[in-house]
Amino acid sequence: MSRDREGLEALGAVQRRHLHRWTGRPWEDSGRWWEEGLPPSGSNCLLGTRRGGHQLVPSPVSPPKQESALKTLGTDGLFLFSSLDIDGDMYISPEEFKPIAEKLTGSTPAASYEEEELPPDPSEETLTIEARFQPLLPETMTKSKDGFLGVSRLALSGLRNWTAAASPSAVFSARHFQPFLPPPGQELGEPWWIIPSELSVFTGYLSNNRFYPPPPKGKEVIIHRLLSMFHPRPFVKTRFAPQGAVACLTAISDFYYTVMFRIHAEFQLSEPPDFPFWFSPGQFTGHIILSKDATHVRDFRLFVPNHRSLNVDMEWLYGASESSNMEVDIGYIPQMELEAMGPSVPSVILDKDGSVIDSHLPSGESLQFVFEEIKWQQELSWEEAARRLEVAMYPFKKVSYLPFTEAFDRAKAENKLVHSILLWGALDDQSC
Repeated sequence: MSRDREGLEALGAVQRRHLHRWTGRPWEDSGRWWEEGLPPSGSNCLLGTRRGGHQLVPSPVSPPKQESALKTLGTDGLFLFSSLDIDGDMYISPEEFKPIAEKLTGSTPAASYEEEELPPDPSEETLTIEARFQPLLPETMTKSKDGFLGVSRLALSGLRNWTAAASPSAVFSARHFQPFLPPPGQELGEPWWIIPSELSVFTGYLSNNRFYPPPPKGKEVIIHRLLSMFHPRPFVKTRFAPQGAVACLTAISDFYYTVMFRIHAEFQLSEPPDFPFWFSPGQFTGHIILSKDATHVRDFRLFVPNHRSLNVDMEWLYGASESSNMEVDIGYIPQMELEAMGPSVPSVILDKDGSVIDSHLPSGESLQFVFEEIKWQQELSWEEAARRLEVAMYPFKKVSYLPFTEAFDRAKAENKLVHSILLWGALDDQSC
């Protein structure tokens, strides 16, 4: 067997392993699944990238032409070329070259995110959300222990360059937070899904090899807009289960709710021609206090918990060899937080006749709004609400997991054995 042929077989093996990782299934050809070996002669297949996912495209290209490309580009180069060559004809069309052009020119694909059209209301209330961000500490990554030996700077460029929030502040309408309202009849502390998970043991997981998030729809829009304040490419739905967003009521009054929520989302830090780099915080949690008709937001906060020594998972595709295809690490980010600068206030102030009132006093000072004190009729502690959201995301949390020092006292009191589990990260968040 020639060296070029060996290279092609290695490339085919890499592509098959990618396919198995992306879809959770072996390769399908002519109605049957392949576990090993190359496609039959004359029916080579290549992986073609599209924004938002991958598809398999039959390639009519003859083996000699692929061997020539391999000799010219090398294994890594041919892998990158084939990822752009969507139709597998060994030519890069303008449409296929578009992701590279956007990267080189600094332009980005135009967003066309869907949001329900609501008629403009001059008395609508708005609030300002501020982003606070401290980048991940490189020294907390395992690979820092050997000076990132074997990891190119290009692979980590998206992470190294992410040093500040994409939008330090943004203005939102109170009505945009309507998706956080509970369903009718929801009881205190009873979890419900804002964004339900679409993954199961039967569906597997979503593709790793993606760069741009799919357009958010419905209740995903507000979460996407909020997370976009950190980075322009948030994925509201994670590749792995448990995905989605879950919430529960922690306080109820005559006119207001306090809602605690937990969101599993991640970010894509790379763009073509770089390989994908996934940044997956352990979780986003927080609370919102809003009126029952979502016309007023009293308070809002969203953050990545930082009380553990590790709280972010990172995975990136690196090269095309069998041994360095997927790299994985875990680290610590000190701060990733969004917080309302104050309650929502009317955009325009009207008097009883409907005339606009100047929002500034004759002295030039802004009008000060006075908000009534909320008298809560039912309340639930933050700790108990967090536990219930954990159980909703991870049913195994129905069993009590205790710190090492407390486990033996409980075991002695209940006359039970101790089952000790040692983990690299936290089993009950997405950083593990």
